[in-house]
Amino acid sequence: MTHLTVEGALEYISGICFKTGPPSRVGVELEWFPRDARRPEHLPDRDRLLRAFADAAEQPLSGSLTMEPGGQWELSSSPADTVRDLIATTDRDLTLLRRSAAEAGLELVGMGREHGHPPSRVIDHPRYVAMEHFFDRDNGSGRVMMCSTASIQVNLDAGTEHDGPEGFRRRWRLAHQLTPVLTAVFCRTDRPAVWAAIDPGRTAAPPLESPDLRLAYAQYALDAKLMCVQRPDGAPWTAPPGLTFREWIKTGALEPGEDRAPTLDDLAYHLTTLFPPVRPRGHLEFRVLDALPGDLWRVPTALLTALFHDARATDDAQAALELTPIRKAAAACFDAALSALERMDAPAELTAEVARYAEEDLP
Repeated sequence: MTHLTVEGALEYISGICFKTGPPSRVGVELEWFPRDARRPEHLPDRDRLLRAFADAAEQPLSGSLTMEPGGQWELSSSPADTVRDLIATTDRDLTLLRRSAAEAGLELVGMGREHGHPPSRVIDHPRYVAMEHFFDRDNGSGRVMMCSTASIQVNLDAGTEHDGPEGFRRRWRLAHQLTPVLTAVFCRTDRPAVWAAIDPGRTAAPPLESPDLRLAYAQYALDAKLMCVQRPDGAPWTAPPGLTFREWIKTGALEPGEDRAPTLDDLAYHLTTLFPPVRPRGHLEFRVLDALPGDLWRVPTALLTALFHDARATDDAQAALELTPIRKAAAACFDAALSALERMDAPAELTAEVARYAEEDLP
């Protein structure tokens, strides 16, 4: 088997992280805390959570349902061609999940950070055990992130190879420039502070001024510390302290006595342990949004879709980000999105939801 080289790793990452083409699709990943319907502040016991999740996972969902380390349910949609289609299919899935949760005496609570009890890991998968071990070397924020936070993630196509509003370079930079606005408008808890206290080598934004953004992200990925290494036969997935993926390639060794060069599978898995504000996974994954109560997830989903799928709105958003204070920039972004939603023939009730949020909830 051919050994992985640094050059080969950089080429691989550059090739898969930004998959270009005409941007048209949108998807969401919604995380929820399942909590006792009569006592929402109460953390249900592990067996009850697992039983309820197993029942919910049997529902005929359009998307996929997974469980996060602290028992959070995550609904991941399939990509949709329009925001209208995305919201219709996700609403149907959420109706099924909420009904299933209610039958177990639970409700799905949307919030960015849950307080009231220490973070408690429900899932014993070796990935999460290794993550916990990795984060505990620094402070307790990693456990809080894993078990006591929840988010909305909006996914949009990376864009084209060309310049202009649809070009992936402009979309990548605009996504990061929007991060302060998205945080100010949609983060209602101290979740951003929790993330800020975690290993910055995998949570901070990569360099954005490089003329080769693909290569810049690939270098960022190789310089991130190993969080976990998949091993067979029940062996722990923990990684040596401080070892980066680049160093693993160069040394071909992990723990003392464990001489094993990394493979492409190891590299692909390493990429899933990176958590920058916007993560390129072929598409762009916006990771800075708090989970929100009820159906408010529709608002940031519609906002971002409008700003990135409508060329005029993209230009208007770019101009809006020059404004200060941040509330003025946010208001201008909402105005651009509302105009775009009308041009995109979005559902009238969705446009009204976005307008209402702009009227009542801007900071």
